[in-house]
Amino acid sequence: MLRISEIRLPIDHTPEDLPAAVAARLGLVLADLGEVQVFRRSQDARKASALMFSYGVDVAVADEALLLEKFASDHRVQPTPDMRYHFVGQAPAQLASRPIVVGFGPAGIFAALILAQSGFRPIVLERGKAVRERTQDTWGLWRKKVLDPESNVQFGEGGAGTFSDGKLYSQIKDPQHHGRKVLEEFVKAGAPEEILYVSKPHIGTFRLVSMVEQMRREIERLGGEIRFQQRLTGLHLEQGRV
Repeated sequence: MLRISEIRLPIDHTPEDLPAAVAARLGLVLADLGEVQVFRRSQDARKASALMFSYGVDVAVADEALLLEKFASDHRVQPTPDMRYHFVGQAPAQLASRPIVVGFGPAGIFAALILAQSGFRPIVLERGKAVRERTQDTWGLWRKKVLDPESNVQFGEGGAGTFSDGKLYSQIKDPQHHGRKVLEEFVKAGAPEEILYVSKPHIGTFRLVSMVEQMRREIERLGGEIRFQQRLTGLHLEQGRV
């Protein structure tokens, strides 16, 4: 497939306008195009009288090599990169010991999920409570000024971000497309599919709770175990081992 970027269309354009614009960019007729998938969509509001969408799309074409040669000097036409997540290992059939993940915030959730998808059946230790319970405790603080020091905005399933609006963008470089894996898992857990392509996406606070629960269920389905209200207080080291 080819990735075509900087395709600008009015915000009130029709669905048919996008593949037509792609074909025009490549000098092809519509019949020469395969499936057109939106990879990125952002807004161009530099002119209030002409609001535009700017698209990046992936498109299947018959003669990819010929088109790449034709547009060799045009940065807006490139091969579509491989954005699949590549697992770095797989658990042995006979697993001698299970990895332990400390904390079930965003990093802990994804560490446990990747380990579970790799067959390692992780054990998660989380100081706070499950997300529904901690939501009640957090509202208790905000509304009644009652603090549970072990179950609040900071501690519990989902981490502090559970009570944000779920902004999903950053300025980091991501040459291996790990962020794509994150977004795809969010969509599987119930996030709107548009987060895969809109610029600066966010999920929304009220979706996050059910999504966190769904990701926990997936980890458990794959053999993982989440232990709530289990606080790690230290590590015992003996002969160089934990």
